Amino acid sequence: MPTGRLSGNITQDWEPVVLRRTKPKAADLKSAKVVNQALRSGAAVETLRKSAAGTNKHPSAAAVAPARKLDETTEPAAVERVALEVRAAIQKARVAKGWSQAELAKRISERAQVVQEYESGKAAPAQAVLAKMERALEVKLRGKGVGAPLAAGGGK
Repeated sequence: MPTGRLSGNITQDWEPVVLRRTKPKAADLKSAKVVNQALRSGAAVETLRKSAAGTNKHPSAAAVAPARKLDETTEPAAVERVALEVRAAIQKARVAKGWSQAELAKRISERAQVVQEYESGKAAPAQAVLAKMERALEVKLRGKGVGAPLAAGGGK
């Protein structure tokens, strides 16, 4: 057992600890202060100029056709809408029966918005909906003679 003094060579049994600063972030390296300091000390500084800096244009955008032009070449220009004479015939027959748009919609099992779109001309005409309106209003809405009363047999 050792007494008050240690005999022999005393050695250090731990590694030295070196405290270092954290690495600077990329944004900190790009600041004007850091760049000027590097230039003054003679360090190599790389500068790049972006070709489209400050604009909303991309270099490859000129080669790609805009989506609208592609759609115009593959899709028809306009969708067919309800004709003026059909719109007027629907509205006239509905008012003659004393129905609101909601009441007509209920009778043909459609939403009131559908009837409103047909009367305003915003809807693309569907033959099934026009057929239901013809039966409910008892007025011809398709083919020749739009607005004429339907025959008693219910045929076209």
